Amino acid sequence: MPLPTTVSDRVLSTVTGASVPIPDPNRLVHLQFRRFAGCPVSNLHLRSIVHRHAEITAANIREVVVFHSSAAELRKYTADFPLDFIADPQRTLYREFGVESGRRALLDPRAWPTILRGVAHTVYAVLRKREVAPPDRPEGGRLGLPADFLIAPDGRVLAAEHGAHADDQWSVDELLALVPATRNS
Repeated sequence: MPLPTTVSDRVLSTVTGASVPIPDPNRLVHLQFRRFAGCPVSNLHLRSIVHRHAEITAANIREVVVFHSSAAELRKYTADFPLDFIADPQRTLYREFGVESGRRALLDPRAWPTILRGVAHTVYAVLRKREVAPPDRPEGGRLGLPADFLIAPDGRVLAAEHGAHADDQWSVDELLALVPATRNS
């Protein structure tokens, strides 16, 4: 399946009912595809995004995060995140953007340190009643792979990466490094 080089105009609905235009006519969109709601690896990554959200916003980037969980399930885990969360339990967007699932999500040794850190963080937070425990059987399974897309206001996909394992997504530094290269694009 060929990956999109442009994204047609659409409006997505967040888990809170807000409307999100993709592409956004006024700023870049970092469209992230993550695993399941409550995923310890995704949770760690999203916390790094939130920690540097002011820098991301200053770079004129809107964060839009897609999960293959239902809106009801996502709301359990996302209330304290200042990001736009999109529920895609049918994986319609996943298919459109060529985002896959596979055993390599968890079996790749490069993901193991982050899986361990994520599980440790989650256990600690759950025991302290700061977070909800992840589901035993996540909607859509545990084997989702991450993907990142940077979309220009005119709909062009300026950069894209499909993860090879559960922890293979853009860091904030990688995302911000893409912005100067795309300002004049």
